[in-house]
Amino acid sequence: MPDRKSLEDAQEMTAAEMTVYEAVAALNVEERHATVAEVARMTGLGDDDVRRCLDRLTAGGRLVPKGDAYLLGDHDWGLDY
Repeated sequence: MPDRKSLEDAQEMTAAEMTVYEAVAALNVEERHATVAEVARMTGLGDDDVRRCLDRLTAGGRLVPKGDAYLLGDHDWGLDY
């Protein structure tokens, strides 16, 4: 499992993690809930793959769980979607 430090650099993220992260970011910008089902629908990844990515991104501090949804973690950059 990655630690917080290893996910500080986007180059340390897998392609699937980046895809899931971008889906969560896009949903958050639209003020929509980033659930496993919604992220899977957006990315075409299976639910299990999405859950694994969400767990890794949460463990690395990139995402924060909120109920059954996910929000972006602390970051110091703006989003332009």
